[in-house]
Amino acid sequence: MSDCLFCKIVRGEIPCTKVYEDERVLAFDDIHPMAPVHVVLVPKRHFSTLLEVDSQNIAIAGDLISAAQKIAEIKGIAAKGFRTVINCNAEGGQVVFHLHMHVLGGRILQDQLG
Repeated sequence: MSDCLFCKIVRGEIPCTKVYEDERVLAFDDIHPMAPVHVVLVPKRHFSTLLEVDSQNIAIAGDLISAAQKIAEIKGIAAKGFRTVINCNAEGGQVVFHLHMHVLGGRILQDQLG
């Protein structure tokens, strides 16, 4: 999707502070962090929402989880704990309509984000 913000980041058209990258996932620091560690993980293939993940492409869910584990280690939050979040659609809090996961940590996280 040519006008998608995260697709532009994946293509290198918009700079990011890269934390992790493999053949299917790119992860970068969030520009508006809600915790001391706040990393956004995006599949390199465009999916608008979590609802587009089906039996034909379910492997992307595992790719995101695997990347989240690696990021927790890279950022030094694995042992103390962290939160992963996937928002879906507007009422679920999704702002950018490209499937993505947030990894948050570095402090005690309350019941609500922020």
